[in-house]
Amino acid sequence: MAPPARESAAVAETAAGGGGDQAQRRQQQGGGFGQTITGIIRIAVFWYFASKFFSPKRPADPSQLMSNIFQKGEPLDIWLYLSENEKFRDFGNEGALVWHETNIPYAVWKPESTRTLSLKYYPSEALKHNGSLYAHVFFARSGYSVDPSDPEYQPLNSFGRTQPVVTYLPKPKADKTKSLLGNPTGSAESKPEVDENDLDLKDEGPTEWISYWKPNITINLVDDFTRYSRNGVPPNIAPYLLVEPRTGNYYPTVSFNEFWLLKDKLIQINETVTELPLNLEVSPISMTKWQLFLQIDQSFQIHRSYGSMLDGESDELKRVFLEGNPYLLAITTVVSVLHSVFDFLAFKNDIQFWNKNKSMEGLSAKSVVLNFICQLIIFLYLLDNDTSWMILGSSGVGVCIEFWKIGKAMRIEIDRSGRIPMLRFHDRESYAKNKTKEYDDIAMKYLSYVVFLLVACFSVYSLMYKRHKSWYSWILSSLTSCVYMFGFIMMCPQLFINYKLKSVAHLPWRQMTYKFLNTIIDDLFAFVIKMPLLHRLSVFRDDVIFLIYLYQRWIYPVDKTRVNEFGFGGEDETAEKITDKEDEKKTN
Repeated sequence: MAPPARESAAVAETAAGGGGDQAQRRQQQGGGFGQTITGIIRIAVFWYFASKFFSPKRPADPSQLMSNIFQKGEPLDIWLYLSENEKFRDFGNEGALVWHETNIPYAVWKPESTRTLSLKYYPSEALKHNGSLYAHVFFARSGYSVDPSDPEYQPLNSFGRTQPVVTYLPKPKADKTKSLLGNPTGSAESKPEVDENDLDLKDEGPTEWISYWKPNITINLVDDFTRYSRNGVPPNIAPYLLVEPRTGNYYPTVSFNEFWLLKDKLIQINETVTELPLNLEVSPISMTKWQLFLQIDQSFQIHRSYGSMLDGESDELKRVFLEGNPYLLAITTVVSVLHSVFDFLAFKNDIQFWNKNKSMEGLSAKSVVLNFICQLIIFLYLLDNDTSWMILGSSGVGVCIEFWKIGKAMRIEIDRSGRIPMLRFHDRESYAKNKTKEYDDIAMKYLSYVVFLLVACFSVYSLMYKRHKSWYSWILSSLTSCVYMFGFIMMCPQLFINYKLKSVAHLPWRQMTYKFLNTIIDDLFAFVIKMPLLHRLSVFRDDVIFLIYLYQRWIYPVDKTRVNEFGFGGEDETAEKITDKEDEKKTN
């Protein structure tokens, strides 16, 4: 039988591009989205505890331990300067000083430990033309200066850190899609036509970078008074630890927290910008929370480097935590883990079923072939849309498995009679038994009329109102969309065969049970994630098919003469047991 439609198209939705269509596809991936959240958190927590418990712990000489120069609760003053120079020395420039606060208790969790300020910044002409700007923050014990040129300046009483306020992102690539019919208007989502020659020149030229303004600067003082060994600082903390060379002790760790700064909050800087908003905040942060943020960011980088996360998906995950209900997020995480477990069990039992299956009696061989075609269409679509290699590899493995199933459902021979060797597919003898092949042909005959009509209508609609890179892309995208929207129809031939044979003993019920549990989980995500009503209703299509299967299992009583999914009947097993007992008696 064919898998649910959403399973066959889940990978295709990941690589789909383009504005609102991409957002809708991501919304429809509730289960996969939740699994990604679970995977990121799992990796981050694992590395956090691994660094805690598996880091080398040798008894250190107290004289070789470094400690925090400042004491808990010490009052601190803060100065924040904005400068276009990465190295700041102009402490006497009052125009560069944008924020000054006094008597901030260090590492004390009180309201007065958090200070905020909102202001407007007026960019210079250099900044408007891809210039740079840096935030230089300095702390000092109250009453002391941070200016090295001040006669009363003492290095042990002040510390600081620098962070860019402007970030640079590559300019979005020009839209290569076009109306294949030459329609300049197209749908409401269509974009202006772009000359293909210009596109080729842009692709060959260097990448253009655009400067963006960070509207929020959050400065965290890490609550850390750990005594570290001079040669044993944890590798995830060492880059942020500022050590005073003379005493060997370390200053309080200053962290510019940009974990919750999403890309859509950045403001593009150009010649028309006259003022920019700037929200400043200084507050304490616990060591555990700070390390967890670091580990999650490292997890994002690992996923992106291995191709399992696309650009921008990390922001989508963070937005879930920012805008989601905490209880709902907890439920989503738990359910996502269950979804992964059921998905693995369904895959395992599917392989076991086809590996041990000895008879095609009552099974739809044409559905197996159609599943392979659907997987191949999705793989070619992903290949045409520059998908990450991990998703592409996963889809490729799925194609190989579906082709392997064809070898179990049919006899494959290599015909070498011609110039080019050809694969020949022959039906197995058990497939024609009990009229299974006849019923399968009848079901596919009438089903093909419906499928061809739907595919033709959607393809014409896509050709008239959508934009595509080429005719090849139009064919692939149309077929892939049809697999996603109408793939559940491929499960119907098996229902018809069950109805005609009045039997369901030949079905892989373990695999179907796990898949049915996954559809229930997908139904939960359909209510959790915002999506249009029609898309939400489409999630329940597979449920209807599975309920019909369950109804057939209920109305068709158990018959010991029927062949099960492994090619054996109940009477055969009973006869074997009787024979074994008789042999034992003779032996005794």
